Amino acid sequence: MSDDTRTAVTEHRLAFRGFEYVVRTARAEATDPSTSTEPLILLGGSSQDRFSWLRYEKFLLPHTTVLTMELPGYGEADPLPVEHGMDFLADTVHHTTQSLDLGSVNVFGACFGASIALRMAQRHPDSVARLMLGGTAHTTSPEYLEAAERWRTMAEERSFDALAQDMVAQFMAPPDHGTVRRRAAVARLMLRRFASLTERELAMDMVHHERLLTHPWSHPHPKVSAPVLVFTGEHDTITPPPIGRSVAEHLGARFTTIKESDHLVQIERDTELADLMAHFFTDRPLDQLPYLNPVESFTQSPTVDHPVSA
Repeated sequence: MSDDTRTAVTEHRLAFRGFEYVVRTARAEATDPSTSTEPLILLGGSSQDRFSWLRYEKFLLPHTTVLTMELPGYGEADPLPVEHGMDFLADTVHHTTQSLDLGSVNVFGACFGASIALRMAQRHPDSVARLMLGGTAHTTSPEYLEAAERWRTMAEERSFDALAQDMVAQFMAPPDHGTVRRRAAVARLMLRRFASLTERELAMDMVHHERLLTHPWSHPHPKVSAPVLVFTGEHDTITPPPIGRSVAEHLGARFTTIKESDHLVQIERDTELADLMAHFFTDRPLDQLPYLNPVESFTQSPTVDHPVSA
């Protein structure tokens, strides 16, 4: 999108079952009719807000309206008690589509957002045109559960520097694991982000981790009817490629990995990920994109359960 393309931005303060939340809608005055598509809802990870995806808009607005959210429990939205899990958050996203009269939408979810996005596609299939899931799994891994317990202890002890360093180590691949673009810069960015959390943000983060300890990451049923693409960074260690491939197989989806990236691919290779979104959500081929490893396709779900975890 050229710099002189005008964009209309609207912020909506909505409420679902008594909890207020925030939706940011960005719409270009002109889109490319040959590659236009349904509105796109972006659902990021636990520490992201409605402004975390702004750099993606210049790539996506030529094709569609882009919505980012601070769901209950995140950002400026109301705090959300831990007893409310991914089903509640998925229903909140669906409530947004109804409140704003969006009709069928494209949904992108990364990390924790992928759990919400998948649940929405399962619970409200008529509302989802296409589904793209990044850094996802069948279950929350034992390693992550152990880390969440450590983070709670560190937060209670006010050990914020150690907490930030531990979080960065958990989400980024070790230096000897493979080439990752912008590794040092992203590590510094994440350290600053985690170390500068306000008391309110820290409290919300801790409740988020408690949510992951007490609610299932995903359910095997019902089947998803929308086209699905699952991806992760080729060096992701928190949701490794074999886990993402297994999720794609179960969903009857396509699967790929993005070169020279780990779990934080949305920061390390933002231009390439935005391009992948634009291709998938406008039904363009993915096989020749130079930043992808081979795209695999699973046409049907397996008949056995997958006991693997992320």
